[in-house]
Amino acid sequence: MNHPFLDAPGPLAFAHRGGAADGDENTAEAFQRAVDMGYRYVETDVHATADGIPVVIHDERLDRVAGRRALVAELTWADLSSVRVGGAAAVPRLDEVLDAWPGIRFNVDVKADGVAEPAVAAVRATAAEDRVLLASFSDARLTRVRALAGPRVATSLGMRATTRLRLASTAGLRLRVPESVVAVQIPVRHGPVTVLTPRFLTYLHRLGLQAHVWTIDDPEEMIRLLDMGVDGIMTDRIEVLRDVYAARGFWPTDG
Repeated sequence: MNHPFLDAPGPLAFAHRGGAADGDENTAEAFQRAVDMGYRYVETDVHATADGIPVVIHDERLDRVAGRRALVAELTWADLSSVRVGGAAAVPRLDEVLDAWPGIRFNVDVKADGVAEPAVAAVRATAAEDRVLLASFSDARLTRVRALAGPRVATSLGMRATTRLRLASTAGLRLRVPESVVAVQIPVRHGPVTVLTPRFLTYLHRLGLQAHVWTIDDPEEMIRLLDMGVDGIMTDRIEVLRDVYAARGFWPTDG
């Protein structure tokens, strides 16, 4: 757990998409709002445009966030940069976001196969290797990301690798994970299955991995997870998580 990405007093507080409960997400305004509140970790997402520019957006389409029927992957950056919501740019570039907040650590979900190389290139171009964690649900995509980024850039595990690790914890087996993996990022439950159990959490800690849990908006659930000993919580309701952390003495006094 000694990667620079994790070099902060824990447990970590992640503003999910900058705090999506406030009405916008993955925008410069959302990120600044979270930073002004004291967040030092921001979770975000990245897709690539038709001309290979990595951009910060969760959905593959613009419909929900910008009211425009279009696929991000079919638009050039010139086209996408002209899309406005409330007069502001709807979708920022990843390199611009990393440059704008050099003191913030970004947990970046790589949402499509075609964005692996552009995302890694943006991380390198902004010298952000030590303050970015690259994540994905796709194990194959993460394998590609790790091959491109090398061990210096932190990563998490995909769904299949996480499932294998969960089964190994039940069977008492010790599995090895890729060198750059510093955390397992999981929901509390997946359908009827409880993913996060005290036993699994203990197992992860024995492997030297952190457990980050998403997406938690209920204060009682936040308290329960902190009591269990999780290492990070991602939330849309950034004011709620801040208040829960502050009550525990976890919130940074300089935030």
